[in-house]
Amino acid sequence: MGRRIFLVIVAIVAIVVVAVVDASAAPAQTTNPWLKRRVLNIAHQGGEDEFPSNTLYAFRKATRAGADMLELDVGVTRDDQVIVMHDTSVDRITNGSGLVSEMTLSEIQGLDGAYWFSSDENNHYGHNLDPGAYKFRGVATGDRRPPKGFKATDFRVPTLRDVLRAFPRTPINIEIKGRTKQEDVSEYVYNAEVLARELADVNRDDLIVASFQQPALDRFRELVPRIGNSPGVAGVAGWVLDGTAPPQGTVAFQIPVTFKFGDTVIDVTTAENVRRAHQERYAVHTWFGDVDVDGPETWRQLVDTCADGIMTSHPVQLEKTLRSHRPPRACTSR
Repeated sequence: MGRRIFLVIVAIVAIVVVAVVDASAAPAQTTNPWLKRRVLNIAHQGGEDEFPSNTLYAFRKATRAGADMLELDVGVTRDDQVIVMHDTSVDRITNGSGLVSEMTLSEIQGLDGAYWFSSDENNHYGHNLDPGAYKFRGVATGDRRPPKGFKATDFRVPTLRDVLRAFPRTPINIEIKGRTKQEDVSEYVYNAEVLARELADVNRDDLIVASFQQPALDRFRELVPRIGNSPGVAGVAGWVLDGTAPPQGTVAFQIPVTFKFGDTVIDVTTAENVRRAHQERYAVHTWFGDVDVDGPETWRQLVDTCADGIMTSHPVQLEKTLRSHRPPRACTSR
């Protein structure tokens, strides 16, 4: 997930989650298949610190290593094609430059989707490293041979259709991206509409659509109500502060582990918050904020809180921890 100012609301309301709201205030769901899936190793962008962000290569490597679910981000090209990319421009990840919304699919797929991925543990997408650090540079464009068992196309920017076709039985979290201009979220809403058209005929029950912008999710649900959602910041805030039910279609809350507000670090994914979500039959999938350590100690703490899924940039490492550190019995007896 992104780490923008929208999280301020979530951080503040997390302080008062137990005291302000009675867990019985919102109507509970009777069934939720996502509560039966735990603890999910969710490869964030396919595991962007271990593999090139949001590429088929990353998704294949992550799932082969044991990841249970893929997390990815989508944008919409100038010719209304849904591509998988975290940013709204191609500059940080590829050898190109420009906004996704102003480029065609053909232009984007001619780029190298792993161009700036490096082996530098402290700067995986730095643009000023020694050329030898970029170990997959040139594979997508045919200038370097792909690793054994992979193709050049596994290193370009994929379409969502490519990913769905390649992983027909792997749960996928799809985050709608877009640009905001002050309070204008129209690009998010437009992207939600294009995504809805893309998924209208997809017959799967293992997809979640997420976004920070609740209007985008509301519009998506109007068009494709059968696919579950994780609420945006406004939806989370309403559930926490006012005790109102989250938006229709909510199946999981996706929240950061902590949030830093000024000099204060606030715990968000607490055992109390997870317990309340479970009482109301919602799953909890966590991700890592700016001050969180995406590593074994934190992973074990999250397992002990009964979190249902952990979105990590290190799915290979997380899998090793999940194999050795099991949830408490109280988590599995729900």
